[in-house]
Amino acid sequence: MTGSITVGTDGSAAATAALAWAVDDAVRRGLPLRIVHVVDRRPYDAAEFSAPGKTDHVTRLAELTLAEAAAVALERRPEIRVTTELIEGAPPEVLRGQAETAVELVIGSRGRGGFAGSLLGSVPIRVAGHVHGVVVVVRPGAVETRGEVVVGVDGSAECEPALGFAFEQASLRGCALRAVHAWQAPVQAFTAEADGDLDEIRKGQHRVAADRLADWKETFPAVDVVQEVTCAYPVPTLVAASARADLLVVGSRGLGAVGSVLLGSVSRGVLHHAHCPIAVVR
Repeated sequence: MTGSITVGTDGSAAATAALAWAVDDAVRRGLPLRIVHVVDRRPYDAAEFSAPGKTDHVTRLAELTLAEAAAVALERRPEIRVTTELIEGAPPEVLRGQAETAVELVIGSRGRGGFAGSLLGSVPIRVAGHVHGVVVVVRPGAVETRGEVVVGVDGSAECEPALGFAFEQASLRGCALRAVHAWQAPVQAFTAEADGDLDEIRKGQHRVAADRLADWKETFPAVDVVQEVTCAYPVPTLVAASARADLLVVGSRGLGAVGSVLLGSVSRGVLHHAHCPIAVVR
């Protein structure tokens, strides 16, 4: 495998958690780690913030942030290959560009500029699902290893890249993969006259999940797969499963009506509420 794992850092608690996740995954994959820090000079161009030497001070702080992140990475896994880069621009735009060339982009759930009480900042929402490839969003705080990867399954082709990434992660970690297919029956299916129809719908949904998983099971025969099919809303079902997982993997919807790449409601919901790192795969 070629390429690198790229992680964005700003020195925040969430960025530190993202760095640790990226370091471990880079070592698992045998890939180098690239640490980037984005300097957004736009606030300092405004008259109320401009001052002689201010931008030079910002650069020095950015260089210090990168140096500290590299030191933390090497202390965590001395064998890792690390490079750093300081890039100027708007963080969402820069990180979207970085994601296009990386094996995966890892970012914290919110940076230093976020509200203290918010679970998710604006940058993950504007990056995850808006690029080709994998974006992993990590919340701050140490989490114990639980030995399971969870992936959302549906009947669309959009979930195939997510399944591939989830199987790969489970294989690299040597852990189980829980494939969750949460489906919603039409209201009329719950009438007394439709009991037989509902049974057929349930059987059909089990076939949908089994068909989606079949080829990946052949590709990764050593991965222990737990198939979970339930009639329920997808977001709370996946969020509940994330409480016992090391990683939750979901696909993204793709192109919206205006041609921009949009997160689907499921991806957005789990980004806000999941209990573990979330990989959004397009």
